[in-house]
Amino acid sequence: MEKLMKPVEYAQELGISRQAVYAKIKRGILIAKNVEGKLYIVVDKTESKEDPKLIAKSVSKKKPVASSTTQSTDYKALLQAKDETISVLKGTVKDLKKSNKQISSTLRGEIDLLKEAFHEMRTLYVHQLEQKKTHDAIEILTDNEEKDKWIGFKRLFKQENILKVKQQEKATKRLKKAYKNGDERLMKVDGKLKINVNKSYADILN
Repeated sequence: MEKLMKPVEYAQELGISRQAVYAKIKRGILIAKNVEGKLYIVVDKTESKEDPKLIAKSVSKKKPVASSTTQSTDYKALLQAKDETISVLKGTVKDLKKSNKQISSTLRGEIDLLKEAFHEMRTLYVHQLEQKKTHDAIEILTDNEEKDKWIGFKRLFKQENILKVKQQEKATKRLKKAYKNGDERLMKVDGKLKINVNKSYADILN
């Protein structure tokens, strides 16, 4: 009749780790059965004969003093169990190293992507900044050109060879009157009345 043992109990019985027990199940050395959702080790007469540790337990119950052969067998079984535990642990460490390597590779890839994105953003920002500077420079030039085309009456009189004071006073009155009448050739710049250098004022001055 078969006997069922929990993996923990079986490990304690043999003096090995649970990992070693699961490794035995995976390799087919031990037979396991699922009962109501729980895993149990199947222990029968055949396994008891094959497992040196169980043999040692059985013999020790029948005889008060264990023989040297039994002790040797028990020692070898213990060493074998420890070797299996070490093997399982090595496999676990190997898997962890592989996982860490994959994680490191993924992190390096993410860092490279961030560097590329930063470089693209920096290039775009520099380009936008240069465009803004160019636009501001154009606006400044435009403003300067706009200011340069508006000149004062003195410059106009000089260009039109109006040198006498009375002539200048008469021309000034006519220009101011034209401004009041809405003549767009005249404009106040910085609080002073000025004329557009690109326009003709012969109709006012003559």
